[in-house]
Amino acid sequence: MLKTTIAILASAAIAAPALATDVSIEMLNKHPDSKERNVFLPAVVEIQPGDAVTWLSVDKGHNVEFVRGAVPDEVAPFRSKLNMDVTYTFEKPGMYVYKCTPHYGLGMVGIIIVANDPENLEAVKSKRYPGKAGQRLKQLFEKLG
Repeated sequence: MLKTTIAILASAAIAAPALATDVSIEMLNKHPDSKERNVFLPAVVEIQPGDAVTWLSVDKGHNVEFVRGAVPDEVAPFRSKLNMDVTYTFEKPGMYVYKCTPHYGLGMVGIIIVANDPENLEAVKSKRYPGKAGQRLKQLFEKLG
């Protein structure tokens, strides 16, 4: 009886679908470990389709918006309100560059990679980004390899 119960539980565990995860990213005025200002922490997140990202409004004055032309094709525009936590569930594989609308030119950008499948990597890297956003993204792309 015990062997049968263990076998049933083991097969149920194997057949159970993987649970989606929720990753948190903080919107900050200043990086706690450096002199960088206006940052998302962490700046780069890798997730799987069906996973959600929650941006936490730790410091006031920030929001999240997908950068046009720097997300996979057919992904609808996304923009949150200022000073609000927001969650977005990612379904389509690829690379997503997002910004804080008021601090975009000051370099407040981040990257989400879904399914380790940045098929749109070249389009994202070849896009022109304003001011410090371009500099910060160049650094992030170099870290990614």
